[in-house]
Order: sequence, then C-alpha cells, then structure tokens
Amino acid sequence: NPLTGCTKISPGCKNCYAERMAKRSQAMGSRNYQNAFKLTLHEHALELPLTWKKPQTIFVNSMSDLFHKDVPFEFIARVFDVMNRANWHRYQLLTKRPGRLASLSSRLPWAPHIWMGTSVENEDYLPRIDELRKCGALVKFLSLEPLLGPLPKLGLDDIDWVIVGGESGPKAREMKPEWVTAIRDKCVAANVPFFFK
Repeated sequence: NPLTGCTKISPGCKNCYAERMAKRSQAMGSRNYQNAFKLTLHEHALELPLTWKKPQTIFVNSMSDLFHKDVPFEFIARVFDVMNRANWHRYQLLTKRPGRLASLSSRLPWAPHIWMGTSVENEDYLPRIDELRKCGALVKFLSLEPLLGPLPKLGLDDIDWVIVGGESGPKAREMKPEWVTAIRDKCVAANVPFFFK
C-alpha cells in the first residue's frame, strides 16, 4: 500500500471494507493510518517489494486506488518503476477509475507480471471494462464485487480472469446466487478463468 485512503464514486463503495479497516487501524495508532481514510501517499512504503526476496503475488493498494484523480502521475510512475525493478513478484492492481488508467497507460512501463483490473458492481458500470481494455496490461481482470445486480450484458473479450464476490461486513447487501452462476456460465463458455470468493 504505497498510498491509503480514497473517496467514494459508485454504489460498490457504500460499505467500503478499506475505510472500515483504516478507521480501526487509526484507532490502534498505526503510522500509515494517522489520516484514517483520507488519501495519503506513503513514500516510505514505495520500495518495500524490493526487500521481499521470496516471489509472491502482491495486491497493490488494497487500501486505496492508484488511479485516484488526486494521485500525481509522478507517484504512479514511481510505483510502476518499483514493480518493474522487483520483477520476481506478480502485481495485481485494481481500480474503479479505468478512465484515468486508460489516459495514462501509454506513459507506463507495462510488463507481463503487472496485472490490471477494474471493479464492476452492477450493469451501470460495465463501461469500465471498455476503459480497462484500452490499457497496456498483458493480463486484464475483472473484480465483479461487491456484486449488486445481474450482469446479462457482460462481455469477456480480452479479459483474462474474472473474480466474483458478495459484500461482507455490517449492512452487507444481498447477492443472488443466480447472478453468480450466470457469470460463471459466461466464463466457462468464453474459456475465462472464474474465481468465486
């Protein structure tokens, strides 16, 4: 997490797990969460992957969104620089802001070990997938979570992996099993790996 904190932009953000965790971490006195869930860049965390010698899969910014409008391009470029230097790891980045991702993509050094995904919680946000397709990542994935409605118009062209999950925690909204099985069936038909949380 080279940055923490975010702002809500769509219905999937309503019961944000990261916001809840950030407030808990702030209450426990954690250095990175002094600002709770206010967007905060962490220079000291940028080069941590270089110190981890055992190859691992790293979910970059599980507590934020690297492509938030208030994150300077220079900082994003530094994150990509570290990911390219520490190339024995696999990185998974996820954004709810694929429009900004698409606009910056040509300026970023993509490599096969840097995977890029976008979140889609209901049919209103399917256009995010078209923006994701414009980026230079060799592996593109979808995080259909928290799944808040059916996705009958979901298209899987140029998508390499689909993750589906419901909402968890207090006030979690319902996810219907038939929404999930319809997505699974589309993935099977398209030969796209499907992971259900």
